[in-house]
Amino acid sequence: MVKVRIPSPLQKLTDNQVLVTGKGGTIKELIDDLERQFPGIKGRICDEDGHIRRFVNIYINEEDIRFLNGEETAIKSGDEISIIPAIAGGETDV
Repeated sequence: MVKVRIPSPLQKLTDNQVLVTGKGGTIKELIDDLERQFPGIKGRICDEDGHIRRFVNIYINEEDIRFLNGEETAIKSGDEISIIPAIAGGETDV
């Protein structure tokens, strides 16, 4: 089992839980397990083809999976996963 930190926008799908547990050998398998536990969460994390959306960042033990093996990054018991949606900026006063 791994710990998964859920961002505020997705917590309504996890019964307002900030931290949940999941299982799988890869990030992709973990997302599938989260979908089994919390229906609808995969659609918020992945696109129609099942790939992680561009604006969703996933970290394993504080390392961005984009610099590892992406959704095929291996996970093991005790790992901590963070799902972080990208935040779009707005105008600033200069």
